[in-house]
Amino acid sequence: MLTDPSHKYRPFPPPALADRQWPNRTISQAPIWMSTDLRDGNQALFEPMDAERKLRLFRTLCGIGFKEIEVAFPSASQTDFDFVRRLIDEALIPDDVTIEVLSHAREPLLRRTVEALHGARSAIVHIVNATSQPFRELVLGMSRAEVLAMAIDAVRLVKQLTADQPQTHWRLQYSLETFTATEPDFAVEVCDAVSAAWGATPDNKIILNLPSSVETATPNVYADQIEWMHRHIARRDSVILSVHPHNDRGTAVAAAELALMAGAERVEGCLFGNGERTGNVDLVTLALNLYTQGVAPGLDFSDIQKVVGDFEACTGLSVPPRQPYAGELVFTAFSGSHQDAIKKGFAARQPDSVWNVPYLPFDPADVGRGYDAVIRINSQSGKGGIAHLLESHFGVVLPRRLQIEFSRVVQQHADRHGGEIGAEALWQLFAQTYLDVAKPLRYRCHQLFEHAQGQSIQLHIEWDGQPRTLTGVGNGPIAAAVQALNCLDGSVSVRSYEERSIGSGGDAQACAFVELATANGTTAYGVGMDANIVSASIKALISACNRLADDMGLCNLTKLNTSPAPIPANSAS
Repeated sequence: MLTDPSHKYRPFPPPALADRQWPNRTISQAPIWMSTDLRDGNQALFEPMDAERKLRLFRTLCGIGFKEIEVAFPSASQTDFDFVRRLIDEALIPDDVTIEVLSHAREPLLRRTVEALHGARSAIVHIVNATSQPFRELVLGMSRAEVLAMAIDAVRLVKQLTADQPQTHWRLQYSLETFTATEPDFAVEVCDAVSAAWGATPDNKIILNLPSSVETATPNVYADQIEWMHRHIARRDSVILSVHPHNDRGTAVAAAELALMAGAERVEGCLFGNGERTGNVDLVTLALNLYTQGVAPGLDFSDIQKVVGDFEACTGLSVPPRQPYAGELVFTAFSGSHQDAIKKGFAARQPDSVWNVPYLPFDPADVGRGYDAVIRINSQSGKGGIAHLLESHFGVVLPRRLQIEFSRVVQQHADRHGGEIGAEALWQLFAQTYLDVAKPLRYRCHQLFEHAQGQSIQLHIEWDGQPRTLTGVGNGPIAAAVQALNCLDGSVSVRSYEERSIGSGGDAQACAFVELATANGTTAYGVGMDANIVSASIKALISACNRLADDMGLCNLTKLNTSPAPIPANSAS
């Protein structure tokens, strides 16, 4: 049982920022993106990627549009060192992509890191150093002054080592690991010292990265910290302010968005939020969030399934079904009320209009997803979703009252069998209920004749397997067929009739929907399909009669007051 946590956990105090400006700002352009999938994301895997999988993911990241990619921690292992060398020696890095590598602020590691980058066209050396009080005292056993000196010495060494390789365009990134738990005055002191040691200028900017290595407070506190640094660091025009939000509190995306409002210009993270512990900020979600607000993200996720496939194949991780934008079910509605609203939104949508579909704030087509999976059927579904699925997959547009009637059939089926009902299974259930109903009556053929009252019909059926010919007269074929069927002593009337065309050209079929009512008020729909609309209508009438068989007394063959009759050899509609 969780008890009062006040003795154990205390709210993290934000910096003094009474006149904060970030709440009044909006994001109007995409940040500089930096993917750390191959380094931070790789370190977080049960089984780190081998060279081939890392190369596949590197190519995926390049294809998405990342221009800065942290590819390795070359001083940590020979595998990482060799991977960096392979990228450079085999000329696998696109001309517009800069690779980045990480190192702790220690001389042997920094020398090994710069060695790994020899011959690169463009490279970012990323130095990381913990600066917070718990790390200084508990992990490093160092004072503020010693931590500051370590940072300055590391930057000066990298500046010296890179000066010996002028063929490479060198850039420096310095990360204050555990920034969110670092005293603001010390954080700005470290930042100013390393930017001075690097000699940062507007033409040679330093990247100062302020990670929430551990997410210690709410996103608004992180935004306050970023804005405070944005205001107080020296040489602001010579600095790219970068953030690297982790997701310990589950709010990394919000933290990154607010940080951009607070002055950050660059975001580091991983595809789908991979990373140590609870992960890094999800760059897919962050980028597509911008897209939904009318901001071009500069990253291409138009084939999200390919990105998911590459990610899962390379990392061995799975993208959850509810992952924003990319999950299998994120565009899927099972709820009946949701499905009805979505169906109406699709029906009202005009080509090239602003996206405005209820419950779908994002067009699935923008990430290469079809509309097939938007509505899926289970026991929670309603008439709107069922009707949408039949229309989108099979071209059958159900009348509204038929939607209600069939939804009860689907509900009973789902309650009996459980699970999801796919499109094909739904169509089979529809066909069994309406199209394939051949007992006790089965349609064989019919002939129409001109008559003083309009038209007469000879309707050839089987009743419980016995051939019979029924006759009727009416002001049209449907009325004549109803009169013929009423000789079965069932007395039905047409309550509603609709017809549709399914398909086009030579494959087009007519679909008729007939709602019949018995004398005691019971109603049921019948559906008929045929190349000929009259035949489809008569099939629909017989379908409805079969569904009303008990009310019409059709189960008693002796009630039929007609004689068997042969079917003419040249019978036609």
